[in-house]
Amino acid sequence: MKRILLAAAMLAAGLAFAQSDYPSHPITMIVPFPPGGVADITGRPVAEAMGRYLKQPVVVENKAGAGGGVGMAYVSKAKPDGYTVLMALASISVIPEADKILGRDAMFQYDQLVPVARFTADPTVLAVRADGPYKSVKDLVEAAKKAPGTIPYGSSGNYGTMHVPMEMLSQNTGAKLLHVPFTGAGPAIVALLGGQVEAISTGPSTVIGHAKGGKVRILATWGDKRHPALPDVPTLKELGYDAQYSQWTGLFVPAGTPEPVIAKLREAARAAADDATFKAALAKVETPIQYLDAPQFRAFWDADLAKMSDVVKKIGKVE
Repeated sequence: MKRILLAAAMLAAGLAFAQSDYPSHPITMIVPFPPGGVADITGRPVAEAMGRYLKQPVVVENKAGAGGGVGMAYVSKAKPDGYTVLMALASISVIPEADKILGRDAMFQYDQLVPVARFTADPTVLAVRADGPYKSVKDLVEAAKKAPGTIPYGSSGNYGTMHVPMEMLSQNTGAKLLHVPFTGAGPAIVALLGGQVEAISTGPSTVIGHAKGGKVRILATWGDKRHPALPDVPTLKELGYDAQYSQWTGLFVPAGTPEPVIAKLREAARAAADDATFKAALAKVETPIQYLDAPQFRAFWDADLAKMSDVVKKIGKVE
């Protein structure tokens, strides 16, 4: 019995030391989408800034697939020691509900991931090619009504952050477009620029540069007010469409991660949000920082889960 108690005490002491010494080697940040999307554009400067604070590299690994589900599931099952973290998009709020609707085994459950910090919460924008036929949302909606299911739009995958807003618009207008899923925002934007799709809903940071370069026309935003970087672009609400959606980014860890480790990650995330290089990186893509620490982020995520569950149920089964 004494040996058992001694072993238990030594194990507890070892864990306590490991947590106080955290991090003692590089951390992997999983971005569950290909390069070029919102999660990647935010995740890389966050990783660099957190690495500077923690004095250990935070290495970004893109693990794409299933609208972000592959990477999210990977982190949900990772060892909860703080060395595998997730930079997620708002699609994290819909994937388990979508799995349920599709009648398949859930890739992960909400309680397998713990929110650490939110960094951004930008409304998505409706973008088309600048040389395309659509000069306004009305043009696109009317064309879709005349030829239902024939005008293709790109997304990052079924029920993802580029699919859900377009389905919300479709529900509100009765205009049915043709959904073409890709593995992430980057490939979908390439498809838009190449003429394979006619429209996308995406985070402003991924298309503002293309809009300034004259390649893309931004028709509207899903925000509750006009985006500060796009003062001339109306909201869908202004145009009479009841559709609002934000593409937020947040840091998560696997459930069971020790509280001292989460506390250190919260410190690093807060430092990253205040980091001058990080601020400059987001300013370059004209994305405002909308930071929330863990308690506030948890409350925000709980509300988002409830809202998105209803939206996904309305979308229904998508093959």
